[in-house]
Amino acid sequence: MRSKYDSIGLNYAELRRPDRRIGEIIERALGPAETVLNVGAGTGSYEPADRSVIAIEPSREMIRRRGPQAAAVVQADAGELPFDDVSFDASMAILTVHHWPDQAAGLREMRRVTRGPIVLLIFDPAHRPWLTDYLPELATLDEGHMPAISDYERWLGPVRIAPVLVPHDCRDGFLYAYWRRPAAYLDPYIRSGSSSFWAISNAEAGLQSLRQDLETGAWERRYAELLAADEYDAGYRLIVAD
Repeated sequence: MRSKYDSIGLNYAELRRPDRRIGEIIERALGPAETVLNVGAGTGSYEPADRSVIAIEPSREMIRRRGPQAAAVVQADAGELPFDDVSFDASMAILTVHHWPDQAAGLREMRRVTRGPIVLLIFDPAHRPWLTDYLPELATLDEGHMPAISDYERWLGPVRIAPVLVPHDCRDGFLYAYWRRPAAYLDPYIRSGSSSFWAISNAEAGLQSLRQDLETGAWERRYAELLAADEYDAGYRLIVAD
């Protein structure tokens, strides 16, 4: 089984470390569940340590980089979960649904094997964080690959949706985590922790514009209100299907 993350996920264990505050939001959404399935689990971020967790991950490389404390993992795709109906109290999928070849099938599979809540951390492709001002191809990419918010209710039934605000010092290096640390986007190593930078065709012109605006102070003048903010609505959403 070959996954694109066998190639692009080389730095994920170092760059995509769980942020405690986001983890607490996910933990609360899981409720009292004792058995949890983590679909598209990657290197194991946000897996609850005090519950029985089984992870599903298609990439051999990501599985290889899971730490010794990570949950037991099965190499499989979201669209064909190798479990009986209602096998788990809850299931979770964290910033992964947009990578699934058949998103509707994967979510139906999660519903099939889960007797309780399905907890998803996703990005709303209708949202436009400031980075898209410099890299508009990111917005085009989001619209082309990410389900619309309305799709989740269509696939899962009634859902609860809440914004997940990103702390200014977020430890998890997902795409828009560095909203108050713009110079981070100029670092190729930092960019390697986001699949979007692997997918856009030419980021250099936009990054050069960002570099120039940081040097001249134009970025600070344009986004001055962000420098005083502790949290930012970058478009991330928690979706819970009970």
